[in-house]
Amino acid sequence: MLNFVLCDDNVNSLNKFSKLLDLVFTNNELDGHISLASPNAKEVLNFIKENDVDVVILDIDLQSTISGLDLAQKIRNINKKIYIIFATAHLEYLILAYKCKTFDYLTKPISLTNLESTILRLFDDVRSDTSNSSFIKINNKNTIIKADSICFIEKDNMKLIFRSASADYSVYSSFNKIQPTLPSNFIRCHKSYIANIHNIESINETTIHFDKTDKLKCYIGQNYRKKFLEVLNNDNKSYSIFNDT
Repeated sequence: MLNFVLCDDNVNSLNKFSKLLDLVFTNNELDGHISLASPNAKEVLNFIKENDVDVVILDIDLQSTISGLDLAQKIRNINKKIYIIFATAHLEYLILAYKCKTFDYLTKPISLTNLESTILRLFDDVRSDTSNSSFIKINNKNTIIKADSICFIEKDNMKLIFRSASADYSVYSSFNKIQPTLPSNFIRCHKSYIANIHNIESINETTIHFDKTDKLKCYIGQNYRKKFLEVLNNDNKSYSIFNDT
């Protein structure tokens, strides 16, 4: 899922834009979510500091102590990978806007057609960027999930189930097809499991735990144990290994 943040000092425009964006998500079966829609630049900046945000759409001409261009630069300093899209009625700002590594701009008043075109291109860009290991495309319905949110992948007959703390995602596929597309921290640990070693909470003799409640867990197979432990030993993170809980 891609998390969006919107910023426009005109509350009416902000509300209309939020509805248009939700409509684009629904009409195109896009896995997007508006995490915050705010007229306050400072609130937006604080939110981005404390939360996972993938896309920011903001007005250039904010009636605030900080302009949209200044806000974009501050966002870039926090997270260089965030997609930034400007919305503006002032085309003279666009040359300056592209200095912020802008993905696109939307001319006000924003139409559903133009917004849809931009958002579809953005999702295509995320899916086609093979150098970007932050996201994983798991099916043909525009479902994109953050790699670091996945705890493990489970094989269930003809399906693969991507398990995370917040949701599960299923797809008809195989480990042979999906494993070459995964980041290097996803390691096969069992004939039925691939574990994201960066999300491991603890490990005992046969089980990998991803939280302290014993709800998120997978297993270590005898044939995969040696190689799996070698990867863990070479990883920078510290693990509680083989401590029964």
